[in-house]
Amino acid sequence: MADPARRFVRWRVRLGYILGIVAFWLASPTPRSLLLGAIVGAAGEALRIWAAGHLEKGREVTSSGPYAFSRHPLYAGSIVMGAGFALASNNLIAAGIVAAYLAVTIPAAIRAEEAHLTDKFGEVYPDYRDGRATETSRRFTLERVLRNREYRALVGFIAVLALLAARLYL
Repeated sequence: MADPARRFVRWRVRLGYILGIVAFWLASPTPRSLLLGAIVGAAGEALRIWAAGHLEKGREVTSSGPYAFSRHPLYAGSIVMGAGFALASNNLIAAGIVAAYLAVTIPAAIRAEEAHLTDKFGEVYPDYRDGRATETSRRFTLERVLRNREYRALVGFIAVLALLAARLYL
């Protein structure tokens, strides 16, 4: 991957915070939009937790749990969480910011991650990507969720909901 692209992937979280502040500033949640956004966002976080409970990050190409159905369930969960925020914000410009951010950063992150996994695991990742890998059987564990630091996304999700609720009621 070219150096500017690698730098962009590293900066996507910081960019997300900046754009999130702008989207929050534009938000005008209603009780209904906040509830709908919370439900959608919770579904995205649930997918992320399920994925994190199967993922052995950096140790193998995981193919159990949601990885049996999707190469990138953590990113899929993030997209659903973003949709939840867009709904909760009740503002088309804020929703557009969220959609544009996700449309640009998620594909870039996927390209970088797939290149890294191919470099690290050789043909194992392309075989998995192309549906030729043998599925591994693994049980979900909360220990993996914690080791993969998914609690950070959960805390962020709760904080965003709390901030939107404060904006609504204050």
